[in-house]
Amino acid sequence: MRKTMTTSEKDYQQQVHKLWERFIRGEEADYSLLRPEIYESWQRSRHADIDHEKISTSVLDPEDLNIRINANLRILEIVHPYLEQIYSVVKGQGFFIEYCDKDGYILDLIGDPDTQEDIKQQSMLVIGANRKESLVGTNAIGTCLRLQKPIQIRGEEHYLRPHKHYACSSAPIFYQDGSVRGCINATGKAADVHPHTLGMIMCAAGGIEKELSILEKNRAIKLVSAQRNSIIQSISDGIILLNQRGQVIQINALALKMLHMKYEAILGKNLFDTLSFDGRKSAADNMALLSRFPSGSEIDITHRGTNSAPMTFHLSANSVEDNDKNNSGMVLCLYEKKTLNRMVNTISGYRAKYTFDSIIGQAPATKKMIDLCVRAGRSNSNILITGESGTGKELVAHAMHNASSHRRGPFVAVNCAALPKSLVESELFGYAKGAFTGASKAGNPGKFELADGGTIFLDEIGDMPLEVQSALLRVIETKEVVRIGSKHPKRIDVRIIAATNRNLPQAVEEKLFRKDLYYRLNVMAIEVPSLTERKEDIPLLADYFAETYSGGQQITVAPEVYDCLCRYHWPGNIRQLENTMERAINLTDDGCITLAQLPDEIRCAAGEQIPPLAKELTNRPAAAKETSSEAHAFPDTRDGICAALEESGGNVTKAGTLLGMSRRTVYRRLKALSIDYEAFRKGANTSQN
Repeated sequence: MRKTMTTSEKDYQQQVHKLWERFIRGEEADYSLLRPEIYESWQRSRHADIDHEKISTSVLDPEDLNIRINANLRILEIVHPYLEQIYSVVKGQGFFIEYCDKDGYILDLIGDPDTQEDIKQQSMLVIGANRKESLVGTNAIGTCLRLQKPIQIRGEEHYLRPHKHYACSSAPIFYQDGSVRGCINATGKAADVHPHTLGMIMCAAGGIEKELSILEKNRAIKLVSAQRNSIIQSISDGIILLNQRGQVIQINALALKMLHMKYEAILGKNLFDTLSFDGRKSAADNMALLSRFPSGSEIDITHRGTNSAPMTFHLSANSVEDNDKNNSGMVLCLYEKKTLNRMVNTISGYRAKYTFDSIIGQAPATKKMIDLCVRAGRSNSNILITGESGTGKELVAHAMHNASSHRRGPFVAVNCAALPKSLVESELFGYAKGAFTGASKAGNPGKFELADGGTIFLDEIGDMPLEVQSALLRVIETKEVVRIGSKHPKRIDVRIIAATNRNLPQAVEEKLFRKDLYYRLNVMAIEVPSLTERKEDIPLLADYFAETYSGGQQITVAPEVYDCLCRYHWPGNIRQLENTMERAINLTDDGCITLAQLPDEIRCAAGEQIPPLAKELTNRPAAAKETSSEAHAFPDTRDGICAALEESGGNVTKAGTLLGMSRRTVYRRLKALSIDYEAFRKGANTSQN
């Protein structure tokens, strides 16, 4: 109901009008009747040279207005219902309800149609008009935005004469950081002014702020959620988020793939209806067990899906706490055992370093072996590599792994002969927590588990104890491993390559090796030829080792060296040839390997004539003795060096002349052969070296 202006309000308006006229004329007066914010606004208006007799404001053209409305579309969607609600209260009383942005532009307006044209003509109250104080003087919208606080301006308090017919109530709307977004305003006839109008506008502004705050928080939550989803989906592990009841509230695509499940089949369901720990079937039992683990614990978990074989995963569990430190859920990370093993083994060095390109040789026996290895590498069958010690059986195993379907998995090599008999089983198959005194509290995986998804190379398989052979046979047959002290088998996918230099058929006859295990391993048999069976490869191998140990120096090999090497029988095979070339590199001074740098046994066995020292010294001509400085008087052997030191009285420089070596080389040979030149010195007056 419309309220009539009181007598006191009329008196106030008349007195304000007189003060305004004196203010416009610039006369001195007592302005204490005015509220400070009104008087200060008048002063700002006069300082801005605003014409107090007419309205002079800017109105946006349609294009600029559309741009500004679109920029404020979100807040306008929230504000407009508030404008409608306020207008429903004052409808028919000549009121207009407006929203202005922070720059003072009217972007939304609702009012009585019958008075709309009148206000347009007198007050320019239209969408797109600017009500900034610096343009239209003291008015509720402009002064509210300037002071950033609610204000009601009644009749004569306006600075412009055309505005004095109206009363305006305006309240600012703030951002969360305290800056002004805009304001909401109610404009009506001055005679209808009421303090409650400002209160209603302030309540509406507060409601708008709360809705905007909720909207911003929801947007922030959605942004965080979108970021979290993106992070979870990009992680290379299975991620599952649980609430405190064990229900799945989020899961990434990799976890769904690992569990062979669809999103809708698990979301909102109890995770432990699908997964279990150590065979526990009750969801409550599984959740209780998980809750007892400290945050960050890592355990094994089994998926018992209906459409696939049971699978074992490694699980890391981290609790989520709210602000009151209460457990509100968990984040679970699932790792496939194969993936985890691949990562760990790569870091720890369990990977194959060689390929078939690493096998050097062109001999027929070498080519035949490589062809058979390539065929064996393509299959998933067990492989038994036989051959003499030093022939390169492990290199062949590396190459076959890298050519197989398991090449992305680990390559775990185990020397069965090097393991203590009491530890072979625990090393191969692992042990559960508390399996024996001194065992790790968390248990320990064996080499077969570490090789899951890849290859295990059992070198020196012929030296494996009989009791362990039985357990190995069971693993091969069932493709499952049971840790020592555990009752639960773990499914594994491991390719087995075994190697030995022993005669396994003979060991089977002597009851030292199980016959059934032998036939299980001997599916694809590969014999690595000895070096004497591939003599055409000796020069190639010699050059390769010379380059390998040259340290970047230019090394050449004398032709007679190749001939000597090819005539030797090489009982130590490639390993012995490698050591021989390394030794020769260390002994050469001029970058050329000659017969002098080869060991005596190789030269002798190859037919090289090396006269005994005593015979050489006895038959040497007297002239040679007198000319002790002649180069190459003594051979580069232990006996020859000792003879040279004897001849020179322990003088290293003179001995080097006799040997045809530099002083530095003699010292190096003395160190290599553990010869003490001091023992050859003759008396205290021996010349210094």
